[in-house]
Amino acid sequence: MLQTIIISIVILAIAIMLMGVKVFFTKKGTFPNTHVSSSQAMKDRGITCASSQEKQVRDHISPVMEMLKSENL
Repeated sequence: MLQTIIISIVILAIAIMLMGVKVFFTKKGTFPNTHVSSSQAMKDRGITCASSQEKQVRDHISPVMEMLKSENL
């Protein structure tokens, strides 16, 4: 039982190190940015992430007007 746990931990540690070779062992190593807004193909199609769309909508709607609408219900 203990031997299986130790082997699992070693395999997991090796996998993490192999996935992060560039990040851990280079001076300017960074994790790749996989956010929707950073993809040129998505920008060309006009696709943005949900949080960006929410911010755009909130910028165009006054919070005071939203409060007044909800009070009239």
